[in-house]
Amino acid sequence: MDEATFQKRLSELIAEIETLPASERDKLRSLAAETKKRHDDIKRTVSSLQDSIDSLRLSIKYLMFDLEATRRENEYLRKMLEQDPNGGNGNGNGGGNSE
Repeated sequence: MDEATFQKRLSELIAEIETLPASERDKLRSLAAETKKRHDDIKRTVSSLQDSIDSLRLSIKYLMFDLEATRRENEYLRKMLEQDPNGGNGNGNGGGNSE
């Protein structure tokens, strides 16, 4: 049930309550008011959850971007190390001390 339908039906219910005898009217008015309050609470909670999910999706996108960038950087550095005949240490003896 969408919001407009809910509000319409709640208004119809409240109008119907007003036609009842006074002894039954008060109890049903309070129940209708409680129903409206709970509905509003649920709407706020759902909205908050949707915001949280949107934030989580954005965070995941940033993490995926960062992961891919890290993978590309690692691949680039590995290629650089493979192309360096000195193994990346700059002393020309394969990485060990000459002493």
